[in-house]
Amino acid sequence: MNILFISWTRIGDAVLSTGVLSELIRRHPDAKITVVCGPLAATLFANVPGLTRVISLPKRLLNLHWLSLWLQVVGQSWGLVVDLRRSLTAYTVLAKQRRILGRTDQTQHRVAWLPSIIGLAAPLNPHLWISDSQHARAAEILPEDARTLVIAPIAARPEKTWSAENFANLVSTVRAPGAPCEGWRVLLVAGPGEETQFQALIKVVPAEALVLLTGHPDLLVVAAVLARATLYIGNDSGLTHIAAAVDVPTLALFGPTNPQHYGPWSPHARVVDAPLVDGVRSIAELSVGTVVTRVREMMGSQNS
Repeated sequence: MNILFISWTRIGDAVLSTGVLSELIRRHPDAKITVVCGPLAATLFANVPGLTRVISLPKRLLNLHWLSLWLQVVGQSWGLVVDLRRSLTAYTVLAKQRRILGRTDQTQHRVAWLPSIIGLAAPLNPHLWISDSQHARAAEILPEDARTLVIAPIAARPEKTWSAENFANLVSTVRAPGAPCEGWRVLLVAGPGEETQFQALIKVVPAEALVLLTGHPDLLVVAAVLARATLYIGNDSGLTHIAAAVDVPTLALFGPTNPQHYGPWSPHARVVDAPLVDGVRSIAELSVGTVVTRVREMMGSQNS
């Protein structure tokens, strides 16, 4: 069976969709899989069992990216098309079965709602397919010889971004003598060139304790690195969803987005909501003290 799986553009959304894809593979172990996603998320699907192709679909003016996709898939007969984007492609290609996501259920987390597309009512946990070679590369980047605090200070939009100064104060506080992350190594994860935005954070960590991981082209290697860490703290971002997917204890800092719908999905993930300002949660008003308290709670529960 040929399966066409149309996922989302953004990294975080793509991660949340992987539980459905994993279930499809379980049901159809001999299927040949084609995945459609955004360019930034493409490497997440590189090791999908039965993978034939990942179609990286950059957005174009006038929605011409959908025409590009249609031209790439229309000539094939599909056993099953699963479309999370509700695109015309799913309706206009030759397919024995079509599963097209219905109207958004605002009462559920996306992970709990997505399985409805394949007739399930129970959540399907995100799953990343990380190879042995990717784990080996991760071990070179982050040897397991020290406890590690991951800081991911990036986010797609300013209203989701806690300031570098706040992260710097947080790191100084939680690494201080007697604090929950005393003396830990710090791994700073960011995109290409973004480390220049976080000099305030870099300066508070001794050089021998700082590891920079910036602009790595393979998100599965990044995921394998995060899996080796002790604690992850980051904004509402794709990296935060990756951290949760590999079960590292994850503390996500949320501004205007509703974590009840889009929060990181893991029993080891926690969320700090920013305070309300004029009815909207403002990440700028989230205090360092509030985040430190949550770090203490998380580390205390791990050690109890």
